[in-house]
Amino acid sequence: MDDLLHRQIPHSIEAEQAVLGSMLIDSRCISDVIGALKAGDFYLSSNKDIFETIYSMFNFSKAIDPVTVLDKMKEDGVYNDDSPGYIRDLMLITPTSSNVMEYAAIVKDKALLRSIVDAGGDITEMAISGEGGAINILEAAEKRIYGLRQDRDKDGLEPVSKVLVEVYEEIRNVARSGKAIPGMATGLHDLDKAIMGLNKGDLILIASRPGMGKTSIALNIALHAAKSSGKSVAIFSLEMSSEQLALRLLASESFIDSKKLQTGRIKPDEWRKLLGAASSISQADLLINDNASLSVADMNAQCRRIPNLGLVVVDYLQLMQSASGARGGQSENRVQVVSEISRMMKIMAKELNVPLICLSQLSRANESRQNKRPLLSDLRESGAIEQDADIVLALYRDDYYNQESEAHNIAECIILKNRRGETGMIELQWLPEFTNFSSLERHHDEY
Repeated sequence: MDDLLHRQIPHSIEAEQAVLGSMLIDSRCISDVIGALKAGDFYLSSNKDIFETIYSMFNFSKAIDPVTVLDKMKEDGVYNDDSPGYIRDLMLITPTSSNVMEYAAIVKDKALLRSIVDAGGDITEMAISGEGGAINILEAAEKRIYGLRQDRDKDGLEPVSKVLVEVYEEIRNVARSGKAIPGMATGLHDLDKAIMGLNKGDLILIASRPGMGKTSIALNIALHAAKSSGKSVAIFSLEMSSEQLALRLLASESFIDSKKLQTGRIKPDEWRKLLGAASSISQADLLINDNASLSVADMNAQCRRIPNLGLVVVDYLQLMQSASGARGGQSENRVQVVSEISRMMKIMAKELNVPLICLSQLSRANESRQNKRPLLSDLRESGAIEQDADIVLALYRDDYYNQESEAHNIAECIILKNRRGETGMIELQWLPEFTNFSSLERHHDEY
């Protein structure tokens, strides 16, 4: 009990005073300090008031010295009779401003420790109350701690020379590997050439009208990525069950009609193919979650626990919940909700540093056009989605609308947006009975 009574909240009064004293005796260091600290990092309220005063004056390019700071403190209502003496003491106890960033690092470290203490207290309270259940409390705890780490890891401006070194190293790694593309392969060679594969941090949108095969192509890509890269692939299915997805994977891998698999009318030789396909799929590190009420934060939390994550697939955007719990398809303000979700998806891809494939529905706008091929504007609530996505792919099958079409079982993968290259169109073979897409030898360079 005595130990608990003598424990103090982490802080360093000396470091806080040295930071403020340095700012007062040498205004040249103020910009560096403001870039490293915020008012909330100070423990003493009096120190916080002085920092906020200097911060405000700096933003308005006002001269900063003891006299002007005291005058501003009076104006802001944070001045008292002890203020002049305290300002004078801050300058006297600071030996030099040359070590100001070391003082700032101490203040920042103590602030982080206090945040950890606060988070620990809140997590303890949640656990004791038990409200929401253990799993939800664990998710909330992970988000809280992860949030602290993200705040800590955020950097400011960095010189282009540092960025160039990193980019140069990436180019060297690609050159050494002998790969034709820098990103993870999709298994569709023409598509890989056009989009440079699936690259880390990219948000790739696959959109179509219902029945065009967007779930099938996403599963084809996911399975190939898992098998070829040896990395884990996380699939979040908000529409189909994990059993339905597994059935599609089996049909695609075994080349057995999915209707036969559903009815169990399988020939003896097909059983061997089926067992071989099941073994092949099982060896791939595919992880499936078919919880229909997931939010982006839930997915992010689950993906962070996967040590060898290589790709994330989400099916599909309009069924997802926003941070407030509203669904993209049920909210009164659909555009705002979908905008929030798409932005969070892009941030998630960058934080996890993996490619993220998200499926999306297209509006019915193309149904009224003579040429029914999708356009970027056909994306439902399209504004934010087309802005956040690095690559937008749209699927179109002419025989879906015209049974007499010569392009029977030929799918067009239309590249509507491509930050890594040109837009255009690629033809793919569509095998509906196997729910499988494959490359064609011929393709169009341009749509």
